[in-house]
Order: sequence, then C-alpha cells, then structure tokens
Amino acid sequence: MQNLPIDKHTRWSTFQKGSKSKSKSKSKRRILWAPFGTLIGALITTTLGGPTMAQQKATVQTIELTSPAFSPQGEIPARYTCEGKDISPPLKWGSAPPGTKSFALVIDDPDAPDPRAPRMVWVHWVVYNIPPTVLGLAENSGTPPGAQAGINDWSRGKYGGPCPPVGRHRYFHKIYALDAELKLESPKKADLEQAMKGHILAQGELIGTYEKKGAGK
Repeated sequence: MQNLPIDKHTRWSTFQKGSKSKSKSKSKRRILWAPFGTLIGALITTTLGGPTMAQQKATVQTIELTSPAFSPQGEIPARYTCEGKDISPPLKWGSAPPGTKSFALVIDDPDAPDPRAPRMVWVHWVVYNIPPTVLGLAENSGTPPGAQAGINDWSRGKYGGPCPPVGRHRYFHKIYALDAELKLESPKKADLEQAMKGHILAQGELIGTYEKKGAGK
C-alpha cells in the first residue's frame, strides 16, 4: 500500500492531541496521589517532632512571687534557717489566672551539698492543693487550711529551712497555678511534678541565698 503524504499541519495536530492526552493522564495521577501526599506529610511531621497537643496549648503565664523578708537573689534572714527559728518565710504571689483550681508550692536547693560541685537537689518544702483564693503565706504559717503537705528530703511533711553544710546556696521558691486539684497522698516533689504535667496555667519563682554562719567551724 502506498503511503500517503502527511503535511506539516497534520503532524502538528497529531502531536498536540498526544500531548493533551499525556497531560490529562498526569493530572489524573496527581489528583489520585494528592491525598496520599498529605497523609505522608502529616506522618513525617509527627515522627520528626511536629507540635504535639501539649505544645499547642496556651503558653504558661507568669506569676510574681515575692517575700517581704528578702529580695530576689538576696540573703534569706537567719530566722528562717536551721541557725535561727527554722520557720517558713512570708510569701506573696499574684492573683490566680482564670480557671485556677489550686496552687502548689515547692522550695528546693539545687546546690547541695556544695555549690562548687552540686550533686543533688535538696527539697525543703512541698505544699499542694492550696485554695485558689489564697494568695500568700504568712511567716511560720505551716500548711494553710484546705491545702495538703508533701514530703521533703528530711522525710517530713513540713517546712525545713536552709542549712547548707558549705558555701552559699540558692533556694528556689516556686509557685504553680493549676487547673485541677491533685489526688495525691503525701507526695515527694517528683510525684507532685509528675501530677502537675498538663495542668500548669501559670508559675512564678523567687530565689534567695544563704551561707551558714557556723560552716567550717
């Protein structure tokens, strides 16, 4: 059979039809793969450290925590230490943010036993389920009404004042506003911190220092 001559116009039309067909085929493949691409992207984001539900929660607010007995980074008076009356210092904190159901208070010393070579955090006081209407503690107040005491590192459910064996230590006074009351029985600090996870609305911190006058004698 004799081949009929094909002019340039016919070749170009045939080429355009083929290109359009391939283009439609690729578009269909893209549409089919789109949902899978979105799913894979989400999985990769989660696996590689994408934002968790906890991270998406509102940023924790700051509460101002102060004491009329000492200034931030100032020296804690001896009356609140083992060299004095060993009573708890007066503390004041800001108003509770909306949704606060309780406060928790922790006092600890991260410089134990020697601030030049600290090896542990010594816990001095743990108080939790402080009513949201309580915005401070008076000197030597003990556990306020309605609140509960945790266990410090002397295995006591009450305040124990600074008593550093050597050097000047820092004492962190920390207040937490929580969106729940905690169901705990005589917890240690680690137990309290675990129970507070996901419930902290606001927190504040006050650091005082103390060096034992009779150290080294």
